[in-house]
Amino acid sequence: MKDLFVISCPIDTFSGYGARSRDLVKAIIELDKYDVKILPQRWGNTPFGYIDEHEEKWGFLKPHILTSNKLPKQPELWAQITVPNEFQTLGKYNIGITAGTETTLCNPKWIEGLNRMDMNWVSSTHAKRVFEASRFEIQDKQGNKTRLQIQKPIEVVFEGADLDVFKHISNKEVDFNLEGVQESFAYLFVGHWIQGDFGHDRKNVGLLIKSFLETFKNKPKQPALILKTTGVGASIMDRETILNKIDTIRKTVKGNLPNIYLLHGELSEEQLNQVYNHPKVKAMISLTKGEGFGRPLLEFTLSKKPVITTNFSGHLDFLNPQFTPLLGGELENVHESAANEWLIKESQWFKVDTAQVGQVLTDVFKNYKKYQEKGTRQGHYSKTNFSYEKMKELISELLDKNVPEFPKQVELKLPKLNLPKLQKIETNG
Repeated sequence: MKDLFVISCPIDTFSGYGARSRDLVKAIIELDKYDVKILPQRWGNTPFGYIDEHEEKWGFLKPHILTSNKLPKQPELWAQITVPNEFQTLGKYNIGITAGTETTLCNPKWIEGLNRMDMNWVSSTHAKRVFEASRFEIQDKQGNKTRLQIQKPIEVVFEGADLDVFKHISNKEVDFNLEGVQESFAYLFVGHWIQGDFGHDRKNVGLLIKSFLETFKNKPKQPALILKTTGVGASIMDRETILNKIDTIRKTVKGNLPNIYLLHGELSEEQLNQVYNHPKVKAMISLTKGEGFGRPLLEFTLSKKPVITTNFSGHLDFLNPQFTPLLGGELENVHESAANEWLIKESQWFKVDTAQVGQVLTDVFKNYKKYQEKGTRQGHYSKTNFSYEKMKELISELLDKNVPEFPKQVELKLPKLNLPKLQKIETNG
């Protein structure tokens, strides 16, 4: 009988954690070592229904989903894919799984959560280092002070790319419509435009727009910038909000400005790969202030085109500096406009050097062939080392190495007894 492995995660949500959950659960099921059950959870305000909408690919998960929150028994293995403060210990062996942190310091409640588990998996070396370096002095109600730091093991389990979806395809195989983009050379950004004043939102979309406009204004030949972004959803209202934010930034730059195009709404993974391989899309650009991993950056590299991004945080695990231009800068405190319960103001993230941004954007535009060759090498590096299959191999090794053997319930078989037959005794009444 296989050990019961219950995984609590936002598996049916349209979210980054949902995608992470589906990949991890699929890998564990495919190992065929455990009786895997899934306890679906929410992820913020993101909608449910991903599995039904992608039945052909993910419908196999349905038989594994528990229909109630009541566990059939105490599982031998219990895992949660969420933020660490939510970690619970409901199994005989407990695994916490989180993308980690994009900054240099985490909330102390995350360390408390990590310490509740027997083992923790994070998406990047950056997250592992931050958790292991975090130290806090905690004071209880009686005034007693204790030192809080990580006590439990942390392993890096990267987010492996699906090579059946994300891959290089020829121009003839691309049928995604970008006819509205007039230019033959476009930079692409992919990511959410979330809270934070100009220059302080985590993906740094506002500063990217400003830097692009300043770099190529009044130039006789100009590239385009395509933004695949949303704010809080894919609604018409959200699209108008994004367009207004772009227009506000454009008005701060004077001169003949290059074009910016908004690609808004939900795209399938296959459609995204079509965009990545489109002949008009030449490179991906991100001025991100911090990543737990940076999944779109990895997936784009498989198109064999160059990536331009910052020299900080999770994506440094898979972006080889020999093949990828990494932008310099310095650390700065998280701005109060971007801070929340988990992005704490006392932590730091990356402030990119805008002069370098302009220099690299210009050089890639003028000397594209040089960067294209490096992009091809980065694509091979990503494919070889950061695939879904490589991730599954790593998961198998970690489980085999760390999870103990659990006593098995053995059916008790008693020997057959040869008893004498009972005889009826007659008595005289």
